[in-house]
Amino acid sequence: MTGASTGMGASAARELARRGFHVLAGVRRDRDADAIRADGVEPVILDITEPEHVRALAARVAADARPLRAVVNNAGIQVNAPVESLPMERWRWVFEVNLFGHVAVTQALLPALLDSGGRVVNISSVGGKVAMATYGAYAGAKFALEAVSDSLRREVAPLGVHVVVVEPGGVRTEIAHRGVATANDLAAGMTPAQHERYGGMVEATNRLMATGTASGVTADAAALVIAKAVTARRPRTRYTVGRDAALITRLVRVLPDRAVDRVVTTNLRRHYPKA
Repeated sequence: MTGASTGMGASAARELARRGFHVLAGVRRDRDADAIRADGVEPVILDITEPEHVRALAARVAADARPLRAVVNNAGIQVNAPVESLPMERWRWVFEVNLFGHVAVTQALLPALLDSGGRVVNISSVGGKVAMATYGAYAGAKFALEAVSDSLRREVAPLGVHVVVVEPGGVRTEIAHRGVATANDLAAGMTPAQHERYGGMVEATNRLMATGTASGVTADAAALVIAKAVTARRPRTRYTVGRDAALITRLVRVLPDRAVDRVVTTNLRRHYPKA
């Protein structure tokens, strides 16, 4: 499991260990490793954007006599800024972490999964179904992860490997708080003209993000869905986490784009700063 330092990843690692799995929990720092180490949870220093780390993980799996049952791609970052103002190096970094790193881990471990008849569980987001204002980079990577998951599922299903996508909505974790802080830092770098165009939108999006996080499900509740995706005998291709995710994914399937635009805009307008 990648991205197991905190939040959903840490909770899912503990839940899977409780169910009898030996979990290789990818973390970025030694102090995170110390925090998550427990019976059935073996921390592994892992930056999925570093090829050496990915190769070391594959070697660790290959050296273990136990079959690899699942790869859970959970690592991710949230970066919110208008398309116009987000620097290109930040665009590339979001895709490096939220998409290409997952592909690298999957490529490295897929031979072991093919041997065991295991599965890939990709943690996407409701942002992989609808892209709100300032979510261009984050949602773009999640949309792409959904597409890669569909393609991979159709490639490896005949070979006995399941590919499952988990789409969380609001979850009470630190990622949204870090996302707000990052959004504020990026907003500080906007030009005066960009501030005039997007300043209120960025502030409203931050408030909406904070509200959605505060009212979201717990990381432990999200972990139960991830564990189901890992253990279900005949898993669905997609699972949502939270009522908000279930509602939004249904709406975007049946409403035309303009109607979705109106729903999203109306919801965001309530959070704009007062004139």
